[in-house]
Amino acid sequence: MALTANSRVLSAFLDYLRIEKGLAPLSITAYTTDICQFSEFLEKRKRDLLTARRIEVREFLQQLFSHQVDGRSVGRKLSALRHLYRYLLLDKKIDHDPTLNIESPKQWKVLPKALARDEMEATLAGPLTLQAGGSARHTKDSAALVARDQAMLEVFYAGALRVSELVNAKLEDLKLDAGYMLVRGKGDKERVVPLGKSAQQSLATYLTQSRPVLAAGKRGTTAISSAASARNSPLLFIARGGRILTRQRVWQMVRAASATSGRAASPHMLRHSCATHMVENGADLRTVQTILGHADISTTQVYTHLALDRLRTVYQKHHPRAKARNS
Repeated sequence: MALTANSRVLSAFLDYLRIEKGLAPLSITAYTTDICQFSEFLEKRKRDLLTARRIEVREFLQQLFSHQVDGRSVGRKLSALRHLYRYLLLDKKIDHDPTLNIESPKQWKVLPKALARDEMEATLAGPLTLQAGGSARHTKDSAALVARDQAMLEVFYAGALRVSELVNAKLEDLKLDAGYMLVRGKGDKERVVPLGKSAQQSLATYLTQSRPVLAAGKRGTTAISSAASARNSPLLFIARGGRILTRQRVWQMVRAASATSGRAASPHMLRHSCATHMVENGADLRTVQTILGHADISTTQVYTHLALDRLRTVYQKHHPRAKARNS
């Protein structure tokens, strides 16, 4: 049904361009291509051209950017949609233009990919899920690694950390009882990030039950000397025998944990998931900037459209004159 409706809308619009606007055949073909592409995008979201919302237009443009479509081509497609919706508005087929107030794509930055809420929850539980589904024997070491990985995932998501910030975090940086930790970011700039209850609980379990097991390492002739130095390691997160965790190992762990949600996430996606979910829940950009450790608010403004979309939703829901009044 959606395809039939979209076909009717497109056919009428092309007639308008051909007859009333007098556009050349090549221009008609370009409009047809761009609008058909948007129509197919909407079909996957159970919508059609007449019911499209601003968020679908933005997601469509964002998808184009993520597929490496250049800004000029994206701008052309947005222009085609604007012409379509102005026509539909004038023809009274719709009462709202979903392309209204969408800035020119040349002003956009690509929004970093983030996990959905349910995907994030599945990722956080990923180490336990993998352990339960594995065929390997559950040892004290394997349980310690699971607890460590869970704690790392919670800290990634709680504080929007970069990989380098996580692997270089020190025990003295953690203020567990107060619920925050000191993070040393790019250029040795320090920032304080809060830790929620879930992260605090995971860290407490790791520190009391798992880190000592990892610090002790395996028994053997070479393990005794390494264990002594391991127990003195200043690092918060350690590998077996107290060794330093590599960035590659952290990437592998995040990818494996996120695979349980059906996605293949990177540590940076966890960082952006933290920022995205905070903005969606109403956090102001200055707070998000502080947590992310961005030196300039302009870097954080990539999340602006999330804040604006939420602002509009709340406004429409709560302002007494936000909706059209019956005459």
